[in-house]
Amino acid sequence: MSSQSHGQSAFGRFVNELEETVIAVILGLMTLITFVNVVLRYGFNTGFIWGLEAVSILFAWLVLFGISYAVKVTAHLGVDAVTNLVPTPVRRMLAIIAALLCIVYAGLLFKGAWDYWANFANLPQTTGRWFPTGFEEMSRTSYRSWYEVVDIPMPEWLRFIEPIINFGDAYEKLPRFIPYVILPFGAFLLFVRFIQAGWAIWTGKQSSLIVSHEAEDAVDDVAHMNRED
Repeated sequence: MSSQSHGQSAFGRFVNELEETVIAVILGLMTLITFVNVVLRYGFNTGFIWGLEAVSILFAWLVLFGISYAVKVTAHLGVDAVTNLVPTPVRRMLAIIAALLCIVYAGLLFKGAWDYWANFANLPQTTGRWFPTGFEEMSRTSYRSWYEVVDIPMPEWLRFIEPIINFGDAYEKLPRFIPYVILPFGAFLLFVRFIQAGWAIWTGKQSSLIVSHEAEDAVDDVAHMNRED
């Protein structure tokens, strides 16, 4: 995957490596927690009661974070049987239209994700049915920061947030606004990546939002290298 960063600026390569590192860390944590839980269950008749919930949350993080990364590296699959039948200018126009629709969709998703997460973070939701027109006024009765997850215990090193967001009340379990933060964050990243992809199509640096035949060429190159070995 690092080959995708060739030709980028130093900052672009840093962001690319950071994203790949985060994805790798999430995958590693999912594997580690699952493996340890299996060993404890079958070897010692015990286990982490919070293991399943933690892996489920990490999987959600992996999906929501990985969607935007896949847009950036054009790894999403698609059907191009129809678009390949039309001339190149028409194909480019269809790709631009698709990018605009994806940008609008990601913007709506970002608004919805923010409004949902804001309930748990003591932050105001946006006004407007489709597009944000401002922020709602909040009252203390609308706070939802006291909502907790089911099994994951509250880490001691996070106790400093209790007087900030939960009015000094102690958490027994991890507050929901922490794992749910991936909702607006992932939606925002998706929105930004679609804008970047749309601009790349407009400027001719990219021809599609989906995986192209360059992937097939890469597979052929690897197969050729294996034959040489």
